[in-house]
Parts: sequence; C-alpha cells; structure tokens
Amino acid sequence: MPTARAARRAVARLGAVVLTGALLAACGGSSDSDSADGGNGKITVTVDLFGSFGYKEAGLYAEYEKLHPNVTIKQTDTEDEADYWKSLQTRLAGGGGLADVQGIEVGRIATVTQQQSDKFEDLKKYGAESLKGQFAEAKWAAATGRSGEVLGLGTDVGPEAMCYRTDLLKKAGLPTDREELAQRWSSWDGYLELGKKYKAKAPGKSAWLDSVGSLYSIMIGQQKERYYSASGELIWDENPALLEAWDRSVEAAESGLSAELDQWSPQWNQAFAAGSFATIPCPAWMLGYIKGQAGDAGQGKWDIAKLPGGAGNWGGSYLAVPRAAEHKKEAYELIKWLTAPEQQEKLFREVGNFPSSTGAIDKVADTTDPYFSDAPIGRIFGDAAKAAPVQVLGLHDQSIAQQITNALSEVERKGTDPDKAWKNASKGVANTLG
Repeated sequence: MPTARAARRAVARLGAVVLTGALLAACGGSSDSDSADGGNGKITVTVDLFGSFGYKEAGLYAEYEKLHPNVTIKQTDTEDEADYWKSLQTRLAGGGGLADVQGIEVGRIATVTQQQSDKFEDLKKYGAESLKGQFAEAKWAAATGRSGEVLGLGTDVGPEAMCYRTDLLKKAGLPTDREELAQRWSSWDGYLELGKKYKAKAPGKSAWLDSVGSLYSIMIGQQKERYYSASGELIWDENPALLEAWDRSVEAAESGLSAELDQWSPQWNQAFAAGSFATIPCPAWMLGYIKGQAGDAGQGKWDIAKLPGGAGNWGGSYLAVPRAAEHKKEAYELIKWLTAPEQQEKLFREVGNFPSSTGAIDKVADTTDPYFSDAPIGRIFGDAAKAAPVQVLGLHDQSIAQQITNALSEVERKGTDPDKAWKNASKGVANTLG
C-alpha cells in the first residue's frame, strides 16, 4: 500500500489519520521477549504504518486474531509518509517508542539496507530465507542487506494505470471507453492534449488532473534509473527521463490542467467526492483510497485505463521488525502471514493492493472491480507489473522526490518561474544530502 504513497507516498492509503500514532506504539526493549503482556498468556503485537496498508479494511487482523487467540493486534498509522519516516528516524536513534512491526516505503528501503541494518532484525533468524521463492526477485533483493540480511518482507507493488471519472469526461464531450482512451493517450503528449480539450468544456470547476505532483510521480515511476544510476552515482539533475517528467509536469501546471491540490491533504481527500478532477494517475494501491474518499456515491462513476507512455511502478512497501521491538518472534509470525500469497490475493481483491508474491499474481488475473465500472483490474495491473522496469533504488530516493514535487507545487500554485523552482529543488536536495 505508497506510498504512496507516500505513496506512498508520500505514499498514502485509506485509513485512520493518527499523526501522533507513532508515539502510541509500544516502547520496546532490546530483549527478544516471547513473554506475554499479562498473566493470562495474551500479548499485544503493535503495528505502526503510514496511511493504510488495508489490513484492517480487508479483515486480515481479525482473521489472524481468530487463528491466534492469544494475540491482539494494535495498529497506529500516520497518513503522510514523510511525517512517519521523520518520526521513525527519531525513535530509531533513541531506541524507544518503536512498534513490533514498522512499515517501510520502497523509496526508503535502501536506507534501511545500507545504513540501518543494525536497527532491524535479520529475519533469517526466524526462518525467512525459506520464503525467498515466494516473492518477485526484485522485491526480495531490495530488502536484502549487504551481508545478506533479510530486513523486511514485501507487501505490495505499485503497477500504474490511469483512473478517471466517466461522468465528467462524458459531460466534456470526451470518450469514456477505456480502450479508446488508452489509444488517445498512448503518449504523455496525447494525455496533455486531451486535457486541454477537457479544460475547454470542463463541467463545473473541475480540472483535468489532481496535481502535477502526481503526474511527475507516475512518469518517473516508468523509469529504471531515476535519481541514481545502476552503479550508484547520483544522476537526478541530469537524467533525461527525469527532466522530461519535470517538463511535462510544468506544462500541465502552466496550461491550467491541475486542480492544484496537495496530495494527501484534507482538500485533496474531499476532492474525490466533490468531482474536482477528471483523471488521476493511480498505482494499484490508490484504488482503495479512491473508494474510501469518494464513498458509495462514486461507485460506477470511475473507470481505469492503461497508463500513457508505458508501464511503471509507483510505491510498494515492506514490513520490518526493529531490534528494539518487544515481541520480535510474534511480530515475524504476523508479517510472514500478512505477506503470504493467500493474504496478498485477498488484499488485492478487497482493497486493490497489488501482490508482490509471485504465487498471488496469477491468481488475481481475472479480477474485476464493480466500483470502477467492472474494470479488469487484474489484467490491467498484472500487465503493468510484468512490463514495469526493475527500478534502481538509491539511498535518498524519497527525499529527492519530495524536493522535486515541492518545487513543482511552487510552479503550480504560486506561479513560480520553472527555472527558479528547479534551483530551489536543487538547493533542497543539497541540504537533504548534507
């Protein structure tokens, strides 16, 4: 679940917003305790996430507690991944306030494997090596430390598509058939051109897309090399693919195609139900978020088409166990179960989080979603997942991406000159990297 955001991705997903949730997580010691929390043999396993990974919504926590009557699961979550990560770093440095299970966004996993392997359990200690064949090779490798440690188990991946409002497109005189739209916007030039036609006849005060930040994020997710080269060299400011994503996002902003919404903000959340935009680039995990924000009134008004410009990936996460966790063994058993093929399949069917488990991907190929006009989501996202590049993950991917989207927001919302905004992003990256 971004990401998304987030997402995460910031990766963001449907769930309760608890900005101080991280502080509510159990304050762990350093011992590998299997003891119960009380004298009745029952324990509470704490889980701290960003946004929502969909586990509660899909009923997986309730199912696990039924299978393990001695276990109660307590989840806290922070909607904005950047806030979550900052809080997690503070607690890792201090060694306290950590949950038994911590979520890690894919854009942060290189930090864990390269700089923080001493802060998280090597899950091979509990038998995780036997699970290797269960996951896509790239997903497993990304959470493997330099000495072969297994530092997290993969949840979802973020194959990309385009979600759109059929009612708004129809009112603007544009086609609504997903196959026809996929042809019309087979390239990003085609997508922006269609957006300009939408703007000319847009119903109400609606815009073509939610924000240029989401446009940039989805475009850069189509690239193998983004911020770092395969050799580990920092290339973001001269990467032609990244510069192209910047230019297209600036064009969308200057053409007035955006609703100028900050992703994951309350205003952005409300816009799903208000019909404030006609299209939104959507990785698979976004489906559950759209349903939660648009509500029952949105059912049948949304559809999904193939993404312009080819396949890509945005987001996906891991579940890790801090060394300071109070119930490490029980935490591992929980994340092993949550990331198993059976649970990943159920999670996709219920909330749209696409599996990273190879055993689950084929099982969901025939899945359709009545909320999204019976779109063949299993095929659309499955094809995207198979065609998406294996991305190079760098130490500061998420932080660099945040600086760029901040700069694009300046262009979008303040009318800042793009060259000045780019310089601001460069300064921000320099400060981030120290």
